[in-house]
Amino acid sequence: MRNPIDDEAKAYAEFDEKVKRTLLIDNLSHHVTAQMLKSALSQFGIIISVKFIPNYIILQDIPQAALVEMKNKHQAEYIVNLIKKQPFMLCGIPRPVRAEFAKHANFADRPKRPGKSITVEWLKPNHPNFDVAKKLKNIVKKHDAESSALLKYQLEEEEMLVKPQEEMLKNNYRKYEMIEKSLEDSSCYRLAGYYNITLKDD
Repeated sequence: MRNPIDDEAKAYAEFDEKVKRTLLIDNLSHHVTAQMLKSALSQFGIIISVKFIPNYIILQDIPQAALVEMKNKHQAEYIVNLIKKQPFMLCGIPRPVRAEFAKHANFADRPKRPGKSITVEWLKPNHPNFDVAKKLKNIVKKHDAESSALLKYQLEEEEMLVKPQEEMLKNNYRKYEMIEKSLEDSSCYRLAGYYNITLKDD
């Protein structure tokens, strides 16, 4: 007969190994997708999964962090050290992402630690810790307002940066198209002859 306690211990041990090879990628732009993260980090190792962490502080569904599970701990450690040494940007946004090893608390679906339990209770005004809880509640409200203001500023700044970058990419694409077309119809050789320039096929 299977022992539920043994099953819990086994499930938590497997989860613990998963945490050791998982990265917490933070300070992400809202333009970043799971596929972008995979493309950017797959050059450093094999990615098992990418899961965005819901942002419970703000009302908008805009994740700013993600859990990236690598094949092993060594690959995760390599990425953490790499991003600490040099700026690592995604989507061309000048907001370098941060990387660190994930912690157990980062996983909303983490299994219960064997032998541990969590109790929740409402505090009445006559409770000894009521004032402490009230102060914490006010701090959370203040933090929420500050985070919302900062997020609004970041989103506006990124939108201002994204538009010029998109226009620059379009202009560069048009230039390459024009060069390719001039090579196909040999107009570049006529221009070279007109300006007395020698072109080489290589």
